[in-house]
Amino acid sequence: MARLSADRLRKRADFLRAQRGVRKNTAGLTLEACATPEDLAKPGRFRVGFTASRKVGGAVERNRAKRRLRAAAAAVLPGAARERTDYVLIARTSTLVRPFESLLDDLASALAAAHLKLKGAENRNETR
Repeated sequence: MARLSADRLRKRADFLRAQRGVRKNTAGLTLEACATPEDLAKPGRFRVGFTASRKVGGAVERNRAKRRLRAAAAAVLPGAARERTDYVLIARTSTLVRPFESLLDDLASALAAAHLKLKGAENRNETR
């Protein structure tokens, strides 16, 4: 599989669309995924966004959690993401203390599960 490039999700509407898509929880993070709208989709690219709620901690903790998620995404997503798909990585309280290798494993397993579920949804939509 070719390595894809990432664009950032920045608009609230994009985050809300991903929230209505597929959600996979792991010990270190939550992954939400959905198809990129046709008017925003670019060949060879996927889009990714990061968020951390106040449950994670204060501003310093939330920023550190998002930095860890960005690093994990940079390591895993270019080789494992699907073209024309939006991903939102949501920090959990354990994102701060989980070993980085475990965080990478969490993201990879969440991606695999989300892709299976997205593929099933696409197949159901094609048969309608």
